[in-house]
Amino acid sequence: MPVRYLRVHSKHTVIPDDASRPAAKRQPIPDPPAKGVHVDGEQRIAWVAGRRLTLTFLEFELLAYLVAHPRRVHTRAQLMAAVWGQPPVGDIRTVDVHVARLRRKLGPDHRATIATVRQVGYTFDPRLAKS
Repeated sequence: MPVRYLRVHSKHTVIPDDASRPAAKRQPIPDPPAKGVHVDGEQRIAWVAGRRLTLTFLEFELLAYLVAHPRRVHTRAQLMAAVWGQPPVGDIRTVDVHVARLRRKLGPDHRATIATVRQVGYTFDPRLAKS
């Protein structure tokens, strides 16, 4: 689900003393899985065949959504609503651009896991990986 930001206006700003509050515990980055495409939504990390991916916010959201719903066909409009958080307005081909970028980042052995369903949309199928 996309993050929404609120703007807060105040006359006075209170800055807490960092020493008075406990440091936030950071989770250690888990070992990458050796095979396939994996997404850790809590830490916002994605791997393919043990290699960590560098993704934009929307690329990560799109990949996480597709991986969470494997072998289900999604229309472009459904993906816009689920990932962008709004119904499609104007050109929904922006989904195609993001899918193309994701496929490029997944690499030659895993790009086929995001399959095009002609005149419908896209599906994620891990069985389509070459390795």
